[in-house]
Amino acid sequence: MTDNVKTIEEIKKFLECRSLPLACVRSFGCQLNVSDGEKIKGILKQAGFGFTDNEQQADLIILNTCAVRENAEDRVFGIIGSLKHLKELNPQLIIGICGCMTAQSHIEEKIRKSYPQVDFVLGTSSLHSLPELLLNAIKGCGYSADTAEYHDFPSVEPVRESSFRASVPIMNGCNNFCTYCIVPYVRGRERSRSADEIIREVESLVSQGYKEIMLLGQNVNSYGNDLKNGMSFPQLLHRLNEIEGDFIIRFMSSHPKDASEELIDAIFSCDKVAKHLHLPVQSGSNDILERMNRRYTIEKYLSIVDSIRSRDRDFSLTTDLIVGFPNESDEDFRKTLELIRSVKFDNIYSFIYSKRTGTKAADMEDTITDDVKSRRMRELLEVQREISSEHYKRFAGRKMRVLADGVSKKREGFLTGKSNEFIIAEFPGDSSLIGQFVTIEVTETKNWAVTGKIIDQKENY
Repeated sequence: MTDNVKTIEEIKKFLECRSLPLACVRSFGCQLNVSDGEKIKGILKQAGFGFTDNEQQADLIILNTCAVRENAEDRVFGIIGSLKHLKELNPQLIIGICGCMTAQSHIEEKIRKSYPQVDFVLGTSSLHSLPELLLNAIKGCGYSADTAEYHDFPSVEPVRESSFRASVPIMNGCNNFCTYCIVPYVRGRERSRSADEIIREVESLVSQGYKEIMLLGQNVNSYGNDLKNGMSFPQLLHRLNEIEGDFIIRFMSSHPKDASEELIDAIFSCDKVAKHLHLPVQSGSNDILERMNRRYTIEKYLSIVDSIRSRDRDFSLTTDLIVGFPNESDEDFRKTLELIRSVKFDNIYSFIYSKRTGTKAADMEDTITDDVKSRRMRELLEVQREISSEHYKRFAGRKMRVLADGVSKKREGFLTGKSNEFIIAEFPGDSSLIGQFVTIEVTETKNWAVTGKIIDQKENY
């Protein structure tokens, strides 16, 4: 950390001749990536940078990348290619690439060989090296890279994108090695932050007026397993729930194999924990789940759902689904449709399988055509639209506590927000309410949101 402080001070000296150097940081992919991007901005702020969303105005451009799907990588390579023109116009422009893509050796090699406009590359486990790599680029030392193993991230105050919503990573990495997933290879094994550190961060955020705290991890249910005498995740929820203040606690992602009764008890007994669970199932077929190495069965998954719904039949559930896993049969897909009809998810996040080099699934035989995969995806989405249209009707006439988060892009004079149940809500209101809790009465339901009217923006229930 001392070396980083010295390096940041040296960067400041090099930048003194510029009135306010501007950095453009673009994060792609999951919320953990967004959180990493906020920390990157925190380091750059310490070094004297301001920020812009306009790449043409920037002195430094950093792309914080995602590797979960092939189209995400293709998009980033397209953007990197387009930055060549900006570099030609401004030879002093510094371009850095970080994130999950760069943790793959073949990607780093491709960038080094094919994209000379890039000044430095660093992996998800090497963000501590940002000051050093940036200083090398400022000095004109040529291309540099650090995609080494994990180091503790330097203590830094993130530059958060929201003044009322905050993400708090509680762990990083993954031990599950699902056969389709590149994450364990690019983010490493599970590493939990200390509970005391997390609690202090959440206390600080609440004292600053943040209303929603999102706890992040590849599998939050296994939080603390790597810590000696550490808290379990349900215990952490109980401890955070004790913090004084008016705020809501959310978390993702939650692996079904570790979704215990203790976790369900914590959700229902902690009044500040949202009454919503994102529980990725990925497929409705036991055969596919086995080949995915998910380590649970559909029967196990449904037992978790039954335990939740036995306490509250209207509890909000969302999930992830992969369509077209190698050699997924018509029967496998039919079982997925049966599952979503049975569970009645409020929303699904569905993706066509994307082959990831280095994963076991990439070597599996796959005879399914792209046309079949696309047709299945369309059918899945249509079934879910029907389910959501019917299932959302349960909210009609009810009260919902909503955190107003923005102005509606579809209806003038309306605001949008997320309810305790993670349901999108639209309601008439003034922009001064953004960042505050309001209570609405639901007057209309759709297949993606509800509409309501404000009863009392200060009312709690």
